Amino acid sequence: MIRHRSLLFVPGGRADLLEKAARFPADVLCLDLEESVLPEEKARARELAAAAVERLVGAGRTVHVRLNSIESGLTRDDLAAVVRPGLAAVLLAKTQEPQDVRDVDILLREQELAREVKPGTVELIAAIESARALLRCEEISRASTRLVALMLGGEDFTFDLGVPRTKEGRELDHARAVVATCARAARLVALDTPWADIADLEGLEADARRARGLGFDGKYIIHPSHLEPVHRVFSPSEAEVVSARQVLAAWEEAQARGLGAVQLNGRMVDRPVAERARRVIAQAEAAGPADG
Repeated sequence: MIRHRSLLFVPGGRADLLEKAARFPADVLCLDLEESVLPEEKARARELAAAAVERLVGAGRTVHVRLNSIESGLTRDDLAAVVRPGLAAVLLAKTQEPQDVRDVDILLREQELAREVKPGTVELIAAIESARALLRCEEISRASTRLVALMLGGEDFTFDLGVPRTKEGRELDHARAVVATCARAARLVALDTPWADIADLEGLEADARRARGLGFDGKYIIHPSHLEPVHRVFSPSEAEVVSARQVLAAWEEAQARGLGAVQLNGRMVDRPVAERARRVIAQAEAAGPADG
């Protein structure tokens, strides 16, 4: 099982931060060519990011790159710079409709062939960041076999909706539910929006728990200090793992006796409950030893 609890954005135009990125234990390092890069710095950021992809992949890290949107007209240049052996995936900013995904699929294939990368190797994540995109989320989720995840971009989404982004996060509940449901229906991973307040780790943890409770598998983050709380939230706790092992043992014993359900500590255990327990165990094994 691939880990995707934490995806740390690293500004593509910051050579110092790209150099430091390997030291941070994020599951994924996502080099950003979009929001964090000024228009006049895009070309330089591509050069820096391209070199960083090779260096970080060589260090054994999982590397993604956030591309500028199709609407920006910069996507092809972004891909020409960063597609190379070892790049795991790209995140398409501000995906508006299924055709955006199909366009990037074609552009990716073009660059894979140019770089002698097996076509279809570089995976794709679509960022849902507007009301328009949310309404077409299900179509977007099925637009390409490259798609592995949907991401909710909370800041752009609330801006588009014309409402403030609050610490309570209720304004994102509907969007989170839609994105998580569409991702699950299409067998994709659901990835939550970053928490913007770097110093408020308590708020971050509460926000991450809300997202997990709505079906998200992991969260983008903007600062290394957010890694430990996010890993804690999106990894099963020791108590959850112990309970899951008990459930699975009871279920397997029931199956051996020819039973379709069994009671455990006053709770009914049937196939969905057992499969949920199996998933918790798999997640714990994928997470490995506790890390920050």
